[in-house]
Amino acid sequence: MKISKQSRRDGKALFNACRVSGVLDEVKVRQVLTEVVTRKPRGYVATLHHFHRLVKLDLARRTAVVESATQLVPAIQESVRSQLTARHGAGLDLSFKVNPGVIGGLKVRVGSDIYDGTVAGRLAALESSL
Repeated sequence: MKISKQSRRDGKALFNACRVSGVLDEVKVRQVLTEVVTRKPRGYVATLHHFHRLVKLDLARRTAVVESATQLVPAIQESVRSQLTARHGAGLDLSFKVNPGVIGGLKVRVGSDIYDGTVAGRLAALESSL
């Protein structure tokens, strides 16, 4: 779908209006969507398409998955949570998963960034270098 410059500007303005202290507010997103769909301004479909893209990218950037070989102790979970919050900001949705294929260490995925400190990752890197 071809999106005009004006629709991009409008979508970004709607997106910025939904942010509170740098974090996307779900209630405001719903209000904005309801208001735009009710009014149906010119080019609203393209504007909503761009707005949806920006919301989706922001949600992906604010989602973190931490994989480990075994269940982490609550103290370590809290340490990882505080370090990730310090690095990526408040409003991070963090989940911990157990993946036996990791063998040891941690693999952290925040949006499109991957921090691989696992034994399996190091073995794969060693294998590719030989």
